[in-house]
Amino acid sequence: MNLYTKLTLLAAILALNTACSPSNSNDSYTKHSEDSRTPTFTERDSSRHPNETLAFFEIKDDQSVVEIWPGGGWYAEILAPYLRPNGTYYAAHFDAQSSIKFFRGMRAKFNQKITSNPSVYDKTIITDFAPPHKVNVAPVETADRVLTFRNVHNWMRSSSEQAAFNSFYNTLKPGGYLGVVEHRAPNSFTQKEMINSGYVSESYVKQLAKNSGFIFSGSSEVNSNPKDTKNHPKGVWTLPPSLRLGEKDQEKYLSIGESDRMTLKFKKPN
Repeated sequence: MNLYTKLTLLAAILALNTACSPSNSNDSYTKHSEDSRTPTFTERDSSRHPNETLAFFEIKDDQSVVEIWPGGGWYAEILAPYLRPNGTYYAAHFDAQSSIKFFRGMRAKFNQKITSNPSVYDKTIITDFAPPHKVNVAPVETADRVLTFRNVHNWMRSSSEQAAFNSFYNTLKPGGYLGVVEHRAPNSFTQKEMINSGYVSESYVKQLAKNSGFIFSGSSEVNSNPKDTKNHPKGVWTLPPSLRLGEKDQEKYLSIGESDRMTLKFKKPN
């Protein structure tokens, strides 16, 4: 084989590899927000793996994406600028009129965050999500993706988890995906243990999705943490970043790191 033939073959192989590669490389999400992210947020990338997680959920820049309960905006800082040119980002946040002071305060801070940086967030659409009563997070069957990060245990406290999943199903287009990241409990945990600890079993999340009509599409271990025993005095909040025990055994819990988390993907049938 002469040199020209070898070079031609190598070029063909490289072209094939490029064509077969995912449209989003592992740095394609956070690179859009390098200059606007909160420094303390970026420090947690090693625990939350945003690029790998969003790649698993098959997020593309021309999609309509709904994030459920974005809290302080950790993922909003990544998704809003990424989707801004060609897609749509919905932040389905706490009810602005909630009777719960914490919810109202977090929503007010998030609103301020959005309005204070229009060059990043001017196209962000904020909606209210308060299951089981306020569940219209976006127009019916318009979203390509619905994402929720560490929220299922919160809805379980008010027995509204099924209403939440039903809402996600109604919001998604046929063929759209629901992405769930949640603190992972052993499947042996009871309902009470899940609510008290903040850890939820994969089997329970899969059942909620199935009840709504979703088809399980796959899982990733990108957010797993084998050091997490799931047996802590203050549940998942014993671990960082909450560290609810304060300085007591802090080094121990810092060495464990953030919780072991499931990363699941569900499809709404075509």
